[in-house]
Parts: sequence; structure tokens; C-alpha cells
Amino acid sequence: MSIDTQSEELLSIKEAVGHFPTSPNVTTVWRWALYGVRGVKLESALIGGQRRTSKEAIERFIEATTARAAGEPVEIRTPRRRQRDIERAAAELERDGI
Repeated sequence: MSIDTQSEELLSIKEAVGHFPTSPNVTTVWRWALYGVRGVKLESALIGGQRRTSKEAIERFIEATTARAAGEPVEIRTPRRRQRDIERAAAELERDGI
């Protein structure tokens, strides 16, 4: 699982700290990206030797870990699946003349 580096706003792990509601320690964010929590990893990508995540990945991570803590099943949408969903929606709109 990785972030969509073309359409998401990329952040360094250090920058990502400020985008969590609780401002966790930078080492905690690194651990979430590398090992995960409750079976859910913070999506990230290695770009030019630097680990990056995104605001959107942080939102998905918070939603997934909250759902997992509540005992709900977690659906993880990969970039490939996301692209297929976008294409399917575009085809429906075109079919409906929108």
C-alpha cells in the first residue's frame, strides 16, 4: 500500500507530525509508517531516499485505526483501486450525459 504521489499533498515525516490532532512525536509517526498500529500502517513512499506521507494518508490512517479500535472491519483502498473507482465514476457520468 502506498500513497498516490501524483495527486496527494506530500509531507516529510517531520512535517506530518503537525497534521495529527495530537501532535505525536516524530519517532511515533516513523513507527506508524514502518510498522503500523493495530494492523494499519501509515501510507508512505520513499522518494529520493526520503520517506514521505500525505495529508490524505494521515486522514485514512486515523479513520482506519479508529475503525479497527472499534472492532469494525477496515477496507483499505490502494491507489490502483482508487484509480479504478475514479474511472468507473467518470464512465457513469459520461453515460448519464454529465
